[in-house]
Amino acid sequence: MEVAQPAPALPIVSTKKAHDLNQAILGLKDVSVRFNTSLALEDISFDLRRGERVALVGPNGAGKSTLFNVISGMLTPTTGQANVYGYASGEHICIAYVPQRSQVDWKFPVNVADVVMMGRVGQMGLFRWPKRQDWDLVHESLELVGMHPLAKRQIGELSGGQQQRVFIARALAQEAELMLMDEPLTGLDVKSQESIFAILDTLRERQVTIMVATHDLNLAAERFDRLMLLNQRIIGFGQASEVFTPELLSQAYSGSMRMIDTANGLMYISDTCCSHGEEPAHA
Repeated sequence: MEVAQPAPALPIVSTKKAHDLNQAILGLKDVSVRFNTSLALEDISFDLRRGERVALVGPNGAGKSTLFNVISGMLTPTTGQANVYGYASGEHICIAYVPQRSQVDWKFPVNVADVVMMGRVGQMGLFRWPKRQDWDLVHESLELVGMHPLAKRQIGELSGGQQQRVFIARALAQEAELMLMDEPLTGLDVKSQESIFAILDTLRERQVTIMVATHDLNLAAERFDRLMLLNQRIIGFGQASEVFTPELLSQAYSGSMRMIDTANGLMYISDTCCSHGEEPAHA
């Protein structure tokens, strides 16, 4: 039986790969991922439109991070293909991946400006010093996310919301056209979440396509163009009214989804989303 293998380290290139603008910015066709005998993703097919904002929701272990790894080219699927503008996703530098904050070593001795400059490496080429235009783009990106005054601050000294803004600035400096964000709002207060969404609204104006993994069903329904409900396979993909139905939510969450009738309608509470200290999801 064929087993998915981690993709080799991608070469850092200094030129952009060709884009077929007649193709979807992101297209997956029959993608499955298997780790030994464990099936992580099964027959995933979908297209994303340029400039749209999509929420990826599902229980823990549904394959959300695996899907992001396939899209970004960090993981080769067992079967199927992921394309960006018609070309294999691993060949592009226009994809930015914002990981979960828990996956980042915040003690690494680097300041905010240097983190954002890391987004320029693919554009500059390996072992090349930044030029003035590279630093100009770094400062412009920091200004856009409101972090320029803290450019010299060590990254670990920032709040959670500030750290997320720095990683968005890094994606901007990378000139990303497709941004993948893995649980970017976890642990942030309402004010910090709103600041992130204000930045995402600006990115929409720039036609940047954004896919966000989140456990917050209510937020997904209110703030995103389309929703993908995932549990190894796509359970539903479309508007909130089409996806967040009792039948589809039951398929995705099995016995871990409880439905409570309230004065404002049904509230859906996922038990599985709270194993890492996250808030219950509502819709």
